[in-house]
Amino acid sequence: MTTILTDSACDMTPKWCEEHDVLMLSLAVILDGKEYEEHKDISPKEVYETMRNDKTVPKTAQIGPDTFLATFTALAEQKQPAIYIALSSGLSGTYQTAELIRKQVLEEHPDFELTIIDSKCVSLGLGRLVYQAVQWRDKGLSYQELIKNITDFAETIVHIFTVDDLVYLERGGRVSKVAAFMGGLLHIKPILHVDEGKLVPLEKTRGNNKRRQRMLQLMEDQGQQLEKQTVFISHGDAPDEAEAFKRDIQERFGTSSFYINTIGAAIGSHAGPGTIALFFTNQLSD
Repeated sequence: MTTILTDSACDMTPKWCEEHDVLMLSLAVILDGKEYEEHKDISPKEVYETMRNDKTVPKTAQIGPDTFLATFTALAEQKQPAIYIALSSGLSGTYQTAELIRKQVLEEHPDFELTIIDSKCVSLGLGRLVYQAVQWRDKGLSYQELIKNITDFAETIVHIFTVDDLVYLERGGRVSKVAAFMGGLLHIKPILHVDEGKLVPLEKTRGNNKRRQRMLQLMEDQGQQLEKQTVFISHGDAPDEAEAFKRDIQERFGTSSFYINTIGAAIGSHAGPGTIALFFTNQLSD
């Protein structure tokens, strides 16, 4: 059976990954000069509380070459085919590092089947892709079928999200200081999406209710047969808001299947507390 790997930017729980035979590698969060491995040394709650208390924006670090080398080498020695579904290359250097180490490992193990896929996804968008990959693997699809299906399906995943406070995007270089300041004064709630693997502002709304209604309209415009999908919702330590979106989606589209989880420490360090993200597809999978 093909081993599926991903990174903690997928925002699936470690328990889910363990139960579904997915190997998840941890990105790192840096607070006060100390580096912590996500899910191992620090929790999302700790990161969000730090950000709320003093507006600190933690730094993050990609998975290191040594981790990739040890992981890939172990799989190669076991002659275990593997597919690594990586965080978007437009948001992190993790994909490029994995590719470099793959080439290095293949020099010693030329018969090792290892494919690195640039998901062009983030958070539960990446999680949605991994979720689907597991279903295909467990149905018995061949290695090459898995690669094609995962690559094709990645192009269908829609990310719609919003942040509660522009200060975190400003400190991450996504918006200007003036825009962040004025946005706070005017209660502007930006809506963003991911285009070609990069974070792109979509439009601005004012107030929570208008923001929610606009995000639901975007779902209606861009989704396909939402009543038949599993809709993924991630949140920056805002479970009540996530549940409110779930109820609205249920009522509006008849969706009955959801996966809801907190945005992890690595992605949350950039998005900030209060972030809400919706993930669905514009094409149903087989």
